[in-house]
Amino acid sequence: MRAVIVAAAVAFLISLFGTPVAIRVFTALKAGQPIRSIGLASNEGKKGTPTMGGVAFIVATVLAYVAGHIALTTLPERQIAQEGPTMTALVLLGLFIFCGVVGFLDDFLKVRRRNSDGLSAKGKLIGQALVAGGFGIAALYVASTNGQTVASEHISLIRDISWLDVGKVGSVMAFVFVITAMSNGVNLTDGLDGLATGASVLVLGAYALIGFWQYRHWCADATYARANDYCYQVRDPLEIAMIAAAAAAACLGFLWWNTSPARIFMGDVGALGLGGLMGGLAVATRTTLLSILIAGLFVLITITWVIQIVSYRTTGRRVFRMVPLHHHFELAGWSEVNIVVRFWIVAGVSVAVGLGLFYSDFLAVMG
Repeated sequence: MRAVIVAAAVAFLISLFGTPVAIRVFTALKAGQPIRSIGLASNEGKKGTPTMGGVAFIVATVLAYVAGHIALTTLPERQIAQEGPTMTALVLLGLFIFCGVVGFLDDFLKVRRRNSDGLSAKGKLIGQALVAGGFGIAALYVASTNGQTVASEHISLIRDISWLDVGKVGSVMAFVFVITAMSNGVNLTDGLDGLATGASVLVLGAYALIGFWQYRHWCADATYARANDYCYQVRDPLEIAMIAAAAAAACLGFLWWNTSPARIFMGDVGALGLGGLMGGLAVATRTTLLSILIAGLFVLITITWVIQIVSYRTTGRRVFRMVPLHHHFELAGWSEVNIVVRFWIVAGVSVAVGLGLFYSDFLAVMG
């Protein structure tokens, strides 16, 4: 537990005090966010606000992970057994960083061209798929000494579903889908000050709790496994908890500067990076289908966006005033702050229900 707390504390402090440095740097580089003129009140006055702020919380998370491992050297032998970096950490942090790189390229092109046209949608998807495919192969084909891999050949809900065996190739394809869907979901949500950042804190916090709970009831822990019939077949759950807690705390520190009126935007570097990490956490904790509920706000915004696109292209009619969904409510007269807080509530309820189902499964088996 100490390592998780240390990682979270270090991430929060680095992000809280490092983000103002990022604000000054990106302002000096004239890396202002190009704003589309689409008639929304929330866009007024935002032109020129520095973007690419996701770099701050990505760096904070990586440094905090290192600090967490330094803290491990003071812990009992049972916890020192997870000294790393492990393949789980390489996959999760790799997704965070390299999905962020794809987003960084998009942000860089927007800033350089001084308009909102960055990477093409096709180019962005190809970049995400290449990153997800590479780390998906590592997650499926690189096993630990006991044969455990980061990802599984089964589709999972709260643990692997035994009859949903899709094989390694199918699992890599599912991995790519989860990562690209989640990263684009966070990207779509990142449209109002603090909205995606606050929701990400909740989702990442949930995965920190799940990872630590799995660590405390881990099949690789011989002491626990001998005394109980139920344990979690995952790889390196303490690593999962440390990275998720560090990322949640880093986002919380960033939120101090990103909340309305935002001093800096996370940009695609932050949104795609966060989505990639969340997708990786879902796969690593064997909660792929449960992540639909845990990340419910991101899923809802993605689904409504798809509905709007399909409806308009097939019937010529719009279901919503505008997508992503938060803009629909802006045009309905809601203030930006009201939308953000209410959407945070939706995200919090989704996380709470998801965690409740995760824990109820444990109680059902143990009872």
